Amino acid sequence: MAQNVNVAHALEFERPLLELEKKIEELKSLSSTGKVDFSNEIVKLEKKAKRLQAEIFDDLSRWQIVQLSRHNARPYLLDYVSLLFTDFCELAGDRHFGEDPSIVGGFARFEGRSVLVLGHQKGRSTKENMLRNFGMPRPEGYRKARRLMELAARFERPILTFVDTPGAYPGIGAEERGQAEAIAVNIEVMAGLPVPIISTVIGEGGSGGALAIGVGNRVLMLENSIYSVISPEACSSILYRDASKAEKAADSLKVTARDLLEMKVIDEVLPEPEGGAHRDPKLMAERVGKALRKHLGSLCSMSAEQLIEDRYRKFRALGVFKS
Repeated sequence: MAQNVNVAHALEFERPLLELEKKIEELKSLSSTGKVDFSNEIVKLEKKAKRLQAEIFDDLSRWQIVQLSRHNARPYLLDYVSLLFTDFCELAGDRHFGEDPSIVGGFARFEGRSVLVLGHQKGRSTKENMLRNFGMPRPEGYRKARRLMELAARFERPILTFVDTPGAYPGIGAEERGQAEAIAVNIEVMAGLPVPIISTVIGEGGSGGALAIGVGNRVLMLENSIYSVISPEACSSILYRDASKAEKAADSLKVTARDLLEMKVIDEVLPEPEGGAHRDPKLMAERVGKALRKHLGSLCSMSAEQLIEDRYRKFRALGVFKS
């Protein structure tokens, strides 16, 4: 049964499955009283639910993956912190302007190893989203991230970033305080940090807002996450003068993890539980942890110079150039 998901918050294409699972749970509840035995009906419905889940999720369109990447019940950064790390100590403020809760960072232990954990944090309720600014950082958020990454480098701690943002906040105040400069400096600083950096896209990877904490030696993506220079809605508004053509734009942009792995933009796709990461956050966290363990093992054996050169070559190899 889906965890932390109800039919009211379901995506349109997953609603039939959740309604069927709800019916199964109701029958199990009635059977548990001992008055009526629905075991045969439950078995039939469970088989039907399994077939329906396969039909829905085995061949998702790019637009459906975009929708899944934004699912309200999808595990966020702080969910992974609680499931994967111990002794997490959050650090706040950019020491220039203020604190930005849309980026969360701090030192923690991953399987006994001291690391810096850093990433975007969205909210689920309206109140939380107002606090987290819907996961869209302002300049002070990126400057806080830079401060923490430089601190991690000083103490020779690996950096693990988790990307999940529609993009950097485009408000007037953010622009006045140097949004573009803050992002650019982060990219520059990350390129030269002498410690291992692993970036994992866990939901949305939106434009420079994602890249500002995404310059890693290894870039991983969850199966149903997206990574793009622009959202499909914004792209369709620009190219087609029609925001309703976002599905067409998603196909053109090739935003999915499989697309990006094929283009060698990322290094690994992490398979999600059947039905998406929100269906089993613990299992998803285990898979993320396994990937982090593998890549940390190889990166931590490299010297500072090798790590910087590895990162440089990775990003210089992106794209196709013609003279």
